[in-house]
Amino acid sequence: MKPAAFSYHRPASVDEALDLLARHGADAKPIAGGQSLVPMMNLRLASPAHLVDLNDLSELGRIRLQGDRLEVGALARHRAVAESPLVREHCPLLAQGARTIGHYAIRERGTLGGSLAHADPAAQHALVAVTLGAQLTLARRGARRVVDAGDFLLSAMTTALAPDEMVLSASYPRAAAGEVSAFRMFNQRHGDFAIVAVAATLALEGGRVASLRLGVGGAAPVPQRLDAVASGFLGLAPGAAWIAAVARAARDAVAPEDHPRVPAAYRKELTETLVARALARCVEKSEAAA
Repeated sequence: MKPAAFSYHRPASVDEALDLLARHGADAKPIAGGQSLVPMMNLRLASPAHLVDLNDLSELGRIRLQGDRLEVGALARHRAVAESPLVREHCPLLAQGARTIGHYAIRERGTLGGSLAHADPAAQHALVAVTLGAQLTLARRGARRVVDAGDFLLSAMTTALAPDEMVLSASYPRAAAGEVSAFRMFNQRHGDFAIVAVAATLALEGGRVASLRLGVGGAAPVPQRLDAVASGFLGLAPGAAWIAAVARAARDAVAPEDHPRVPAAYRKELTETLVARALARCVEKSEAAA
């Protein structure tokens, strides 16, 4: 199929883009990589009357350190995020997640901001943002606001973006000294969205768990950060029994809906398996660095 007719706009500045969004409201959609929006338009699941092409706004592709946080512009391509030395050093979980997105062509064109705004429940960027507590900067004509990732992602394909707003950037806390991370996912074919994905960070102190973050994607309409699970396993030595116990607790904490092709019980089992694998990798990294 082909998309419905639309008017095309290519603003030369962020202010011009925001003026177009303010003028056309819900009838307009920003587009950069188009990896999510264009297929929806081809299937007539989305029919914006106006497309606002952001590709000339190069300032939105920057990746930079801002104090104790790493700021990634909305137009940063998945490949750039995965390969950035700054991201790999200061937010390795983000780089690990970005490396698993789709195929090479998708990573070359798709953008961080587009992925977050699309809000697929199994998307890598959404999961990493929730797990790390990322903050998103949103803009509309004459105003900007900062929203926590957990408050931005409301439900499947639904965010807190107003019709005249767009994502400018996302900022992530820099990894603490000695903190390690792992990203694990399971999909039926290479390049597909995950049936379940898991993100984890771990820091040890004196051989015991000083900090732990766990996030699960694909098991609910939005990614889940399992803080209640993680807090119950601090201060312990992270051996095989600890890993198995955390994984079981994570399995019990998720409540996926049944699906004709993917039963809820299967997603719960995948959650347990992937949490165990992610934590085993984190422990391995911690021991290697000790």
